[in-house]
Amino acid sequence: SLAMNPIQRPEMYIIGAQPVCSQLPGLSPGQRKLCQLYQEHMVFIGEGARSAIKECQYQFRQRRWNCSTVDNTSVFGRVMKIGSRETAFTYAVSAAGVVNAISRACREGELASCGCSRAARPRDLPRDWLWGGCGDNVDYGYRFAKEFVDAKEREKNYARGSEEQARMLMNLQNNEAGRRAVYKLADVACKCHGVSGSCSLKTCWLQLADFRKVGDLLKEKYDSAAAMRISRKGKLELVNNRFNMPTQEDLVYVDPSPDYCLRNDTTGSLGTQGRLCNKSSEGMDGCELMCCGRGYDQFKSVQVERCHCKFHWCCYVKCKKCTEIVDQYVCK
Repeated sequence: SLAMNPIQRPEMYIIGAQPVCSQLPGLSPGQRKLCQLYQEHMVFIGEGARSAIKECQYQFRQRRWNCSTVDNTSVFGRVMKIGSRETAFTYAVSAAGVVNAISRACREGELASCGCSRAARPRDLPRDWLWGGCGDNVDYGYRFAKEFVDAKEREKNYARGSEEQARMLMNLQNNEAGRRAVYKLADVACKCHGVSGSCSLKTCWLQLADFRKVGDLLKEKYDSAAAMRISRKGKLELVNNRFNMPTQEDLVYVDPSPDYCLRNDTTGSLGTQGRLCNKSSEGMDGCELMCCGRGYDQFKSVQVERCHCKFHWCCYVKCKKCTEIVDQYVCK
């Protein structure tokens, strides 16, 4: 909900404006309390959620399920009701988005409860390099995201060994995997100082990785996600014991995925009718797999691109426009 409507009305986030928390649909009682305590954080949670949606749509642009939704009642629609590996990815990337946005907001001085990173100086940093530039506060971002995002799951009380408990544990595992992806990829960045760029002195700080790298890592985790089931003791266990038990950095799922070939409002599948496909590819974006064997239609489209660009002294680039007729294919 934070990724959608309220972000367009920043005036709702004035400190002490209680209605903001009661007007946000989808928040659990625990999240509502945190919202009231940390109202200035809500804008950045929304930003994190939007970056997560954008990243999800990029990572799955060539898949049958392309991270879109059937209805507008929630961002990902009814797909989220199934404990599939697609749902696992959406939980992980959403949690990662929150860590990312809050960590950066701390560094930029947008939040009263945190500031620059206080991460310890890395042992392998050369002695004459200064440590202590204003870094992204990934420690605070991680802690706050854990508190806020997990609150919804932790306040549920399901019967031990039930399907509902399995789904709760799955969500918590995938939330943690998303947060750890951001934490793991944060790295040292440095800046040179010195006469005419001599780099006689360096200042270094902790910096978040580009969110695309986080998306790429979580997509790899999606491809190797582990199928789990709930034990009588109320813990997740592997469906197939031949595989290694997943770590806290891995994604897990409890339900098989729909094939997403046909539109199905119950499962949240949009189907692949009308989707563009690549005739020459044998991968998931290829017409055979994308169209689920239904065949495809061919049409021609006109593409306009910049071409014959020349650099003029000084200092601009002048290009011509070239038009090209290309063949495109859409699923029947």
